[in-house]
Amino acid sequence: MSAARALAVSVIGLHKQFLGVTALRDIEFSVPVGTTAAVVGPPGCGKSTLLRILLGQLRPNSGTVRVDAAGGIGALTQPRGLHPGRTVRGQLRAYAAAAGVDDDSAEKLLTLLRLHADADSRIKLLPDGARTRLALAQAMVANPGVLILDDPFTGLDPGERGWLADHLRGHARRGGTTVLTSRSLAEAVPVCDQVVVLDTASVVYLGSPRRLRRSHPDRLLVPASSPIALATALAAAGFTDTVMRGDGRLAVAEASREEIQAAARRADVRVGDMIPDPVHPDRVLSMLVKTPAPQPYSTTGAAVAGNDYGTR
Repeated sequence: MSAARALAVSVIGLHKQFLGVTALRDIEFSVPVGTTAAVVGPPGCGKSTLLRILLGQLRPNSGTVRVDAAGGIGALTQPRGLHPGRTVRGQLRAYAAAAGVDDDSAEKLLTLLRLHADADSRIKLLPDGARTRLALAQAMVANPGVLILDDPFTGLDPGERGWLADHLRGHARRGGTTVLTSRSLAEAVPVCDQVVVLDTASVVYLGSPRRLRRSHPDRLLVPASSPIALATALAAAGFTDTVMRGDGRLAVAEASREEIQAAARRADVRVGDMIPDPVHPDRVLSMLVKTPAPQPYSTTGAAVAGNDYGTR
C-alpha cells in the first residue's frame, strides 16, 4: 500500500460569522500535496471568505486552518490588486522585485501568459481576460508550491481557460498544490482532483469529480408502451438505475441502446426513438445548491464541452 500524501492544506471545523451572519459553517476538507481542489458554488456561498482565511487575511471564529507555506504561497484574489496607472511590465516587475525575482523571470512570465503585446499598456486599458492573466502572473512570479486562486477563469476566453487548465495540471505533476474557486463546475472539473461544493455557507458535496459523475449519470430517454414492464426487465438484467419522467418516458442509466432493446423484447414492450440525456456539470451543480447555478457554456465558448467530467 502506498504511503498517504502529506497535506498541503487542512481545514477542520471552520466557522466564520460577520455581524451575526454565518458566512461559513463547520467547513472541513484537506488537500494533499500535488493535487488540485476546487471550491465551487454560487455567489455569496462563502468561497472568497474561505480563501481569505486560507491566506490569513481573515480570522475564523472557530476551527483550525493549516497551509503548508514552506514552498511559498501565490495568491489570486478579488479584487485583483492591480494598479490601474501602471503598465503591465511595471506591475509585474514591481511584484517580482518584492519577491526577490529578477526582471528576466518576469519577462518570461509575460511571454508565458501571452502578455508581451500588452507589456507597455496601462492596466486600466486592458480587457478583463488580460487583467486576470496579469494577476495570475503575479501569483506565479516566485514559483510557489501552493497556489490559492479566487475565480481564476473569470474573463478568460476558451483558449486561455485551456492554457490555465494545462498549467495547473503541470503544477500538480511537479508536486505543486492548488486551491481555486469557481462559480462553474464545468470550469473546475477538468483540472481538479477534489470538488468542494458550497451552498449557504456549508459543504453540500465533498469528493472527486468521478464520484460526482457516477451519482449523476447520463441517461437515455426511452418512450415505451409499458415503462414499468421495461424497468422491471432492465432491473432483471442488472440495470437498476431507471427513473420515470413526468412525460412518461423512462430515463435509463448505464444501459446501451442494444441492451434496452433486448430487455424490451424479453418483456414484449414496444420502444420508440431513444434520445440521449447528457448531464452537464453545471446542471449537476444546480441540483446540489439552492441558489441558482450558472448556465452551462455553449459548446463554442466552453472550457469543457458537453458532460465532460474529466478522468479524475
